[in-house]
Amino acid sequence: MDDGDGGRVAASLADRLDQLSFVDQTADGVTARVIEAVADWASGQGWRVYRRARSVMPLPGPMSGRHSIVDVACARPDAPPVVIEVDRTDRARTAEKLVAEAAAGRIAIWVRWGTGPFGAPPTPVHLVTCAVTHRNGPVGQGRLYTRRPGTDRPPPAHSGSPGTADVVALPIPDTDPETS
Repeated sequence: MDDGDGGRVAASLADRLDQLSFVDQTADGVTARVIEAVADWASGQGWRVYRRARSVMPLPGPMSGRHSIVDVACARPDAPPVVIEVDRTDRARTAEKLVAEAAAGRIAIWVRWGTGPFGAPPTPVHLVTCAVTHRNGPVGQGRLYTRRPGTDRPPPAHSGSPGTADVVALPIPDTDPETS
């Protein structure tokens, strides 16, 4: 696998997810929207898309005869397949699964969404992030997540540079009742 190809694929997906917008979604709702956006992006590339595709990694323990799944798998003509996992949390099992997928010759991408910060995944897994904000929803509903691209702007520039303002001592009134 050409790592430059993986970097280009991840950058293209990041560009697509930068356009994603939603308001007041549950965690499950956000994950579903991100997976749908990933599948739409891959279809737009002309690739065959498989949701909940079989992974190369077997399940642990009593289910060891079965295999894990990936959220989205993409078959590309004349190029290695792409597998994408979408998560809000930093799960070691997901990292292991994506490393196994990469070892099998696939481009492995981990889409992490949330408020960050997002730790770097193990090599050669590519990270694509989708930053959101959250608020507490109505009682019993938990957190609600929102993403509005273009609304996060840097603070405005202030006049003068740090440390150049004149310091003015302000009088502090004596509030001790015994000295008044």
